[in-house]
Amino acid sequence: MKILVVDDDIHILKLVNIYLTKEGYQVLQAENGEQALQLLEGHTPDLAVVDVMMPGIDGYTLTEILSQDYKLPVILLTAKGELEDKERGFLAGSDDYIVKPFEPKELLFRIAAILRRLDKKNQVTLQVGRLVIDRLSFEVIIGQDTLLLPLKEFELLALLASRSNQVFTRGMIMEQIWGYDYEGDEQTLNTHIKRLRERLQSYETGAEITTVRGVGYKLEVKAP
Repeated sequence: MKILVVDDDIHILKLVNIYLTKEGYQVLQAENGEQALQLLEGHTPDLAVVDVMMPGIDGYTLTEILSQDYKLPVILLTAKGELEDKERGFLAGSDDYIVKPFEPKELLFRIAAILRRLDKKNQVTLQVGRLVIDRLSFEVIIGQDTLLLPLKEFELLALLASRSNQVFTRGMIMEQIWGYDYEGDEQTLNTHIKRLRERLQSYETGAEITTVRGVGYKLEVKAP
């Protein structure tokens, strides 16, 4: 997934870039609104993180452009915490609002939450290879067969299928499936991946869950 980060503070750009990249996101950086709009000529991000106080096109105006013209979800970053400023941001079309200084992990949680909501809203049925995943009925259909998976395995498969061929880091998966405050360890994820693979291995799915060592997992479409 691509995240557009717009801030005239170079230090904020570097900090956010480090954390987002570590979580597996591709980051597009711009120091002002004009640069951001230029980047959009050749890139299609999934979400934008925008600073309010910038020279030229301010964050409110940029948010309005991004949300209305490009249909992008926007998280506003600002040093202002007054209710009036929040109201102005939401009226401009922002999806969330974080006041500086902020914890980078909080930004990651909010980004993941927005992207998760968008996935659930826009993708009721997912198809990868011969796998058809119905998020309303919680069914996985493969040809003439219908599987009813345990809930966490279904959510895990649906998450990987929502961005086929993209690597999801372990951290991203754990946060989205079990929540950021989950107190267990990554062995839980390993166990669910193993069970999910075992359930699917007897079917011709046209896709497989592959491990990217040291990073995470992806649902990879097999060549026909």
